[in-house]
Amino acid sequence: AGISVSAGIPDFRSPGTGLYDNLQKYNLPYPEAVFDLQFFARNPKPFVTLAKELWPTGLTFKPTITHCFLTLLSRKDKLLRVYSQNIDGLEHLAQLPTERLVECHGHFRTASCTRCGRSADDMDEIRKTVIEEQKAPTCRHCKGYIKPDIVFFGEGLPSHFHALLPRDVKTADCCLVLGTSLQVAPVSMIPDRVKRSTRRVLINREKVGTFPSRQFKEDLVELDECDESIRQVAQLLGWRKELEELYAQTQSSADPNPEE
Repeated sequence: AGISVSAGIPDFRSPGTGLYDNLQKYNLPYPEAVFDLQFFARNPKPFVTLAKELWPTGLTFKPTITHCFLTLLSRKDKLLRVYSQNIDGLEHLAQLPTERLVECHGHFRTASCTRCGRSADDMDEIRKTVIEEQKAPTCRHCKGYIKPDIVFFGEGLPSHFHALLPRDVKTADCCLVLGTSLQVAPVSMIPDRVKRSTRRVLINREKVGTFPSRQFKEDLVELDECDESIRQVAQLLGWRKELEELYAQTQSSADPNPEE
């Protein structure tokens, strides 16, 4: 979530400003209850509030320099995959190709009933119910609550996460870890699963996980804001102008494919 903070989206865990703290007015039994299916069935209001704030319309929140850098890596054919824990959809808005992106914790472009599992037919109606009416949509088949296809605690990650990861960790020659607390498994374990010869790079506000580790080839740790560090990297690569042009383009456009 750290790479989205400069877009105006709070992260989850920062004391005082994080999304979990801001949801305490709903008397959550514990912060993560907002992503608990049983709690959602009893009280969907906290998640609806969160979903209203985060729904990626392309109008309120825009991709950051770091999101655009990932797209630029793909266009330069230097990107194998992005494994994102974010649910804000900013990688999608930055035009990162779908085949290069694994949204490990889901997204808002589709939705399903939490009771019968049926997929929602009309995402425009779902979006309107959440954003304008600030209510949880209900299934026309079983009257259960519908939620966007965000992965809640206890739910499985997308099937392509498990299909792609074993191959990707063997293929990657560099692993970029950007703006994360590395606290939520199994995504948090990815940096430790790459080959020992893989160059690992952490750009973050603080050291996390096993960084730096002697088990890997010369871990690089840059403790700074992601966007500033990424601009410096782009400058060194001779990509700064292209990066800034792509960034400017994303700031002036809404979601090109809201339901892709």
